[in-house]
Amino acid sequence: MTRMAFLAATSLAALALAVQAGAMSHPKLQGDVGPGFTIHLKKNGATVKQLAPGTYTITVSDKSSIHNFHLTGPGVNKQITSVSFTGSKTVTVTFKKGLYKYVCDPHVATMKGSFKVG
Repeated sequence: MTRMAFLAATSLAALALAVQAGAMSHPKLQGDVGPGFTIHLKKNGATVKQLAPGTYTITVSDKSSIHNFHLTGPGVNKQITSVSFTGSKTVTVTFKKGLYKYVCDPHVATMKGSFKVG
């Protein structure tokens, strides 16, 4: 194979990988819980109120060992962080049309939020 053909083949392979990686990325959401009695889910810094159906990547920052982040809705029942856990966890979730809720289970009366998909 000539040097030029090799470079062309390498460039095409790199381009194919880049396109594939771009197709696999999902919109990102940021969740946080604690250290006080707060819980949020945001997209680009704004509280999530409405989303389009689809697959999203959610990273939750849990700043307290007395809280958790539990997400429920159509087809979803994920405890993203547990009560004793502190740190960050990332999950991928597919949202369908409907109402979704996120809560801290031990403090559900005051630590809760919701959003619509559709």
